[in-house]
Amino acid sequence: MATQPAPSLLDPSIHAARWIADYCAREQKGDVLCATPKDPAWTAMFEELAAVAGDDLNHARERVQRHAEDIGTGFRIIGESEERPWPLSPVPLLIEEDEWAGIAAGVEQRAELLEMVLADLYGDAKLVERGLIPAALIGGSPFFLRPMAGLVPPGGHHLHFIAIDLGRGPTGEWRVLADHLRAPAGAGYALENRLAISRTLGGLQSRLNVKRHAPFFAAFRDGLAAACRRAEPRIGLLTPGRYNPSYAEQAHLARYLGLLLVEGADLAALEDKLYVRTIGGLKRVDAIWNRLDPRLLDPLAFDSHSGIGVPGLVDAMAAGNVVVSNVPGAGVLESPAFSAFLPRLATRLMGADLLLPNIATWWCGQDEERARVIEDFDQLLIGPAFGVAPLGFEGIAPRHGAEITGPARAALFDDLSRRPQDYVGQEITRLSTMPVVTDAGLAARPFTLRVFAARGADGSWTVMPGGFARIGEHPDPRASVMGEGNWSADVAVYGPEPVAPVSLLPPSDSIHVRRNPGTLPSRVADNFFWLGRYLERGEALLGVIRVMLGNSIDADAGAALGPETVGRLVGLVVNGGAAPHPASLRRTELTPFARTAMESAGWHSVRAINRLARGIGQGSRDRLSADMVRLLDAPYPTKGGMLDRAGSLQRRYAALSGLSAEHMGRTSAWRFHDLGRRIERALMVTRAVRVFGMPNGTTDDLSTLLDLADSQISYRQRYLTGIARVPVVDLVALDPGNPRALAFQIERICEHLSALPVLGDDGMDEPQQAQATGLVAIISTATAATLDETILGDLERRLFALSEAIARRYFLQGAEPLRAGGLTLA
Repeated sequence: MATQPAPSLLDPSIHAARWIADYCAREQKGDVLCATPKDPAWTAMFEELAAVAGDDLNHARERVQRHAEDIGTGFRIIGESEERPWPLSPVPLLIEEDEWAGIAAGVEQRAELLEMVLADLYGDAKLVERGLIPAALIGGSPFFLRPMAGLVPPGGHHLHFIAIDLGRGPTGEWRVLADHLRAPAGAGYALENRLAISRTLGGLQSRLNVKRHAPFFAAFRDGLAAACRRAEPRIGLLTPGRYNPSYAEQAHLARYLGLLLVEGADLAALEDKLYVRTIGGLKRVDAIWNRLDPRLLDPLAFDSHSGIGVPGLVDAMAAGNVVVSNVPGAGVLESPAFSAFLPRLATRLMGADLLLPNIATWWCGQDEERARVIEDFDQLLIGPAFGVAPLGFEGIAPRHGAEITGPARAALFDDLSRRPQDYVGQEITRLSTMPVVTDAGLAARPFTLRVFAARGADGSWTVMPGGFARIGEHPDPRASVMGEGNWSADVAVYGPEPVAPVSLLPPSDSIHVRRNPGTLPSRVADNFFWLGRYLERGEALLGVIRVMLGNSIDADAGAALGPETVGRLVGLVVNGGAAPHPASLRRTELTPFARTAMESAGWHSVRAINRLARGIGQGSRDRLSADMVRLLDAPYPTKGGMLDRAGSLQRRYAALSGLSAEHMGRTSAWRFHDLGRRIERALMVTRAVRVFGMPNGTTDDLSTLLDLADSQISYRQRYLTGIARVPVVDLVALDPGNPRALAFQIERICEHLSALPVLGDDGMDEPQQAQATGLVAIISTATAATLDETILGDLERRLFALSEAIARRYFLQGAEPLRAGGLTLA
């Protein structure tokens, strides 16, 4: 009879069993793992972790964080300019599907209740009239938007997408901590968490039959489309821009759902319809997933100081021509004070108690409730009633009453006596804990769960199976102490039945094949154009610095350039605004001059150009590859001498150029990116020829010109008799076969402009096309012998004029007439 082999120390099950046993021996009751330590699901999850990490859980933590960064997950703290990596724990929160069914039913019930209350508040207001909701609760909220009263939303629904924060008590019960209705954030993070965990724990999905997120997102997209009037609607995700804390999430969601990522300046309301400004004119937008503060959404209806909204958007909504998710004004129900009334409203409107109860809340705008809050002050959380700080309270986060002492306590009680409606008292909630990987191994931390619900095409609610968990930094299980949390975790809903491999993408044979990449907003075209220009400008400035410091290919010219040539190189740097003129041309003066041109923050240095390119990349991440974003985000090199740093940057520029040339589809976005590169390179070559290629130029000048145009090798292969002005100028300026030559750039510019859309249908060239044709005519009839400063100066002026013409035609932003001649409305 065969015997079972002894378990190996490398067996993942050995590590998993030890981790669970050690963890539960230390932790108290109320932990989700230790409540059922023999649960095969948790055992399977830790076995998957052990297969990845061996005996060191930090390996798993590093690996999942690397995957999150590869996906592009990030966030920004308000007030900070730099984006932080999204902190993800390698240990997901596991919830069995029967338990989840109860959570989902409670979320659906709550979503429907919130919809019913909103419809009444902005409709007949019967709930206020009958005394079920105090009028002060509505009038006192800064999120009740009176212009929305009486407006019936297109599709008939105020809410299409909501988020709810849940807390799990130590005995396993779930309760609602907060509702998010204005611009619910986090669904993209839930999606990105799942992607990173799936890449780290590859076998977990099938081993536990984890429910997928794709059906939820498909239902939401279909629900928005069903509310629109047109059969094939155009849907956009309206973002505040790249400085918004969750911009990375918004860009990821737009890419995943196939939505147009737009900012307020991209949109225009005209004749009660909403349009996006594109390179092909104005195009209809049928629905907006709004991520702006709704009070800033339309300066004509709400805050007149808003510079990021869309004037006239509410009129377009009122006319039924654009769906906005969620309808402005929904945030009135987010206030902590409102949760005190939801249990009674559920009974009256739905004939049932809330399946997911709130944390107990007392609004101080009522005499009896205020008296209770004052009596139990030290045993309650005290906070703002409407999500904004009252005069007697510091900040908007609730605080434990017992911890408010001295002058702060006196100020609060004084303000409470004057404006009691501005305050609420809430019970102090204790949370369950879950395991998280720390430097010392597994440790218990409190968590909250953010759950998402979306309205599908049939109008019913669908709940995302999972969401994401926020994990506290400290072991203290009080929700008020945990705050926003320092880590996140994937939430995996599992069950006994296999899960169909559902994808957000429809079956391949049901998709209508198209080679048109879709709508390109004017702002995005503008960004790609200037990204190309900045990258080319930075590369050109680096080339000048490297030649000046002696990095020429020509061994006889590198470190011994004549003073006239060095002076001309310095002039190129100074005229470009990269550094002030040095006191002399001695090496001791040129070194700090070059350092300023490379690194100074106060000049248009290489570092400053990099920062501009990086900013554009962050604002266009929904259309750039992860590799390109990573290169743009790479830190400025600080090690080695200046030539080493310059070389490192030059290789980075070359990599970016290769990615754009070989990995970007030949779409209009790529054309604008390459157009920017070609115009900037054409300007650089024109200046270089005018400075170094004139009849009075020296051999050093001509060699420098070949260096700056990266044409030394081409020249040496073609001419074996040495350097002469006419062949050098011909190669650098007029040879259409040289990819660094002026003629090559102008031909590419003309090709791009011929391929881009036009507004008129008369068959005539538009101004930018005519100007490009004029440049082709000049350069194709010129000769190297007659190419002088006058012709080159005229070419430079024409290139600047062409750039302005491209901007006027394609980058439709600001106050240009919406009904300009030939502007198409589609």
